[in-house]
Amino acid sequence: MRKLAIALTVIINFGCFAQNESSNEKSNQPTVRISSGLVQGLKNGDIESFKGIPYAGAPTGEFRWRPPQPTPSWKGIRDASKFCADCAQAAWPRTLGTIRENTSEDCLFLNIWKPANAKTDRKLPVMVWIYGGGFVGGSSSDSQTSGEKFAKQGVILVNFNYRLGRLGHFAFPALSKENPTEPKGSYAYMDQIAALQWVKKNIAAFGGDPENVTIFGESAGGVSVQSLLTIPAAKGLFQKAIIESGGGRDGVLTGRPISKEDIDPHYPVSAETIGVNFARKHKIDGTDAKALEKLRQLSVSDIVDGGQEAIEGSNAIIYSGPILDGRFVTETAESAYNAGRVPNIPIIIGSNSAEVPAGFVNARSREELESFFGEMKDDFSKVYDADGKTEFAKILTQVNTDKVWAEPARFTARSFTSKKIPAYVYLFSYVPDALKTRMPYGASHASEIPYVFNNLADRNGFTVTEKEKKLSVMMNTYWVNFAKTGNPNGEGLPIWSAYDAAKNQVFEFKQDSSASDIEDYRKPRLDVIEKAVTNKIIK
Repeated sequence: MRKLAIALTVIINFGCFAQNESSNEKSNQPTVRISSGLVQGLKNGDIESFKGIPYAGAPTGEFRWRPPQPTPSWKGIRDASKFCADCAQAAWPRTLGTIRENTSEDCLFLNIWKPANAKTDRKLPVMVWIYGGGFVGGSSSDSQTSGEKFAKQGVILVNFNYRLGRLGHFAFPALSKENPTEPKGSYAYMDQIAALQWVKKNIAAFGGDPENVTIFGESAGGVSVQSLLTIPAAKGLFQKAIIESGGGRDGVLTGRPISKEDIDPHYPVSAETIGVNFARKHKIDGTDAKALEKLRQLSVSDIVDGGQEAIEGSNAIIYSGPILDGRFVTETAESAYNAGRVPNIPIIIGSNSAEVPAGFVNARSREELESFFGEMKDDFSKVYDADGKTEFAKILTQVNTDKVWAEPARFTARSFTSKKIPAYVYLFSYVPDALKTRMPYGASHASEIPYVFNNLADRNGFTVTEKEKKLSVMMNTYWVNFAKTGNPNGEGLPIWSAYDAAKNQVFEFKQDSSASDIEDYRKPRLDVIEKAVTNKIIK
């Protein structure tokens, strides 16, 4: 009966599943046999796409807050011509208290773009994209991250959904005791690993090389890449990594202790305590198996809970973010790198020039911001506002950018190159003329993504220019070259030197749409941030 229920869920969910053995077999659309059955995608010119392929069972009912379950198999041919549901997340505005349209708890699907008629003996390089969104939002169906342009350059692009919010990261005392041999806590990372395991098992059927896989992601996706570089269960599933605005230092989405309080200065409240807070908000008392059963009976809208991360009018946190359980997620990227545990995997890492104006380091005045640096306030003033005339909004943007992304990227690159592992560091500074009033201090968070995917489009008052098209092709090609060889350089491109800490260089994608190695003008700022962080002056 359970297997039938799962099968019916797959068939009806947003029209994702369709079978027609006789007509589909006679069509001219591409059909591939994978471990679960036959899938039929779409051919559009010289690109083939396969969408909505399940890489794990539905994480619903008794499988809510369980590791990904085996992928259900099917008979006949599965229609893989359209996206399936994205993972459940809050609607916008959040006051609606519902989940976003076309999202569902049944969401563990992936999508593939490949060159048409790729020969299975050629073994094309594979790139796997991990979306961002603070681990509470994100989509594999976003048009900005369509893989067509990557496929046109001879790689196979895969992206996938992973569980979000409390469905993706959750702990509760009874849950920790249940199924004691299973991993706990960060179900989002378990999903990511399950997707990579699926790629390793099935991508050869699409012409891909399972031994030449590059993972890349931005923001929470970049944090995910950092985590996958250090989670033992991910070892061997990829050979190269690209981290876009993904940090590298502790404290920003990097891992909350599952059960112990006050052992981490960044996360003094344990994930289990947060789970208990959430249960009580929904009038579920106790921490035993019965309480857990009631939590699993909550609707998906109640679990998403409008995206709330704390109880209104209270200091009680109800969303944990990534969890450091000690068995599955055993350490943070920073602790691993500081201990010399650096995987032998070449990386690209970088950030944008003006990521966010606030949100991590928050202050209402220059004086308040200065106070965060304590005994280093003179050092802070010297590098961020030497003449006392810099706009406060600009200073705050630079401090947030440097602390959360730029300095951690440099720290990560140094960790890799100290082990003689290639690292290529970039700075994305380009701001379209039409958007300069919205981005007055530089390139904002995530603004590089459509350039990386070469998916620029006219919208919101932004009309794509020829110089932007040129920059987009350039960035997409660097990323493709790196996926193919572990080196982003190639014919017709400006030379991007491997990072060398002694030379203080960074590869900048510039305002005039050119790119080149430059002396990193941010060094004095990053040095102050590094000193303040490592001396625990600022958290």
